[in-house]
Amino acid sequence: MKKIESPFHGFRFPAAVIRCAVRWYHRFNLSLRDIEELLLERGVSVTYESIRNWCDRFGAQFVRRAKASRGTPGSTWHLDEVFVKLQGEPYVLWRAVDEHGTELDVLLQKRRDKTAAKRFFSKVLRSHPVPTKIVTDQLRSYPAAKAELPELAGVKHVFVKASARVNNRAENSHQPTRRRERQMQGFRDPRRTQAFLSRFGPIRQHFVLPRHRMKAASHRAQLKARLHAWYDWTGVQLFNAN
Repeated sequence: MKKIESPFHGFRFPAAVIRCAVRWYHRFNLSLRDIEELLLERGVSVTYESIRNWCDRFGAQFVRRAKASRGTPGSTWHLDEVFVKLQGEPYVLWRAVDEHGTELDVLLQKRRDKTAAKRFFSKVLRSHPVPTKIVTDQLRSYPAAKAELPELAGVKHVFVKASARVNNRAENSHQPTRRRERQMQGFRDPRRTQAFLSRFGPIRQHFVLPRHRMKAASHRAQLKARLHAWYDWTGVQLFNAN
């Protein structure tokens, strides 16, 4: 049987260091230089550019594992869009979450029209089953795009007023992105921003638990289980199994 080469082959640092750095960058509001300093304190001398390379190279692989581990998403989609600036230019970040607040997908686009909404619907449908209900604000691009997609023809569409805060699932999901945007002093390149936000949501959510509704012992136990899951599907042996 032919031996499958490890994806970490050729890297000077072990897989444990790489996956730790990737997790820190996407889980916490840390810069690449912050992680460089934290690793140096632990005896690991690595440049922030190497950490950036690890995040770019392994982040997408880890996200696929994170999405696979969370099972089937909810049947209700909450969609919302928010404006972000990249080097002074306005862009629209489209986001879809289910009724449990789990992020389904994000898409950074220049426009907020029917074509942009249709492109976002199509992107979410490529990796998720057709929902039973869609909840959006009153942006007219949503129903116009939905009418042109046969898969969504029979899906119930609920409109809510953004000012009424009825669509809190989607609106609240923007908050971690806003915090990260401030920490990074704004996003810059559209391609890199799309890649980062596609990784940021699933990896962060894998470790975020409803701590305010849990006892401390239960929170620690569940967090340990999430960490062990992360170690399993970011380990060399699982990559070899594919």
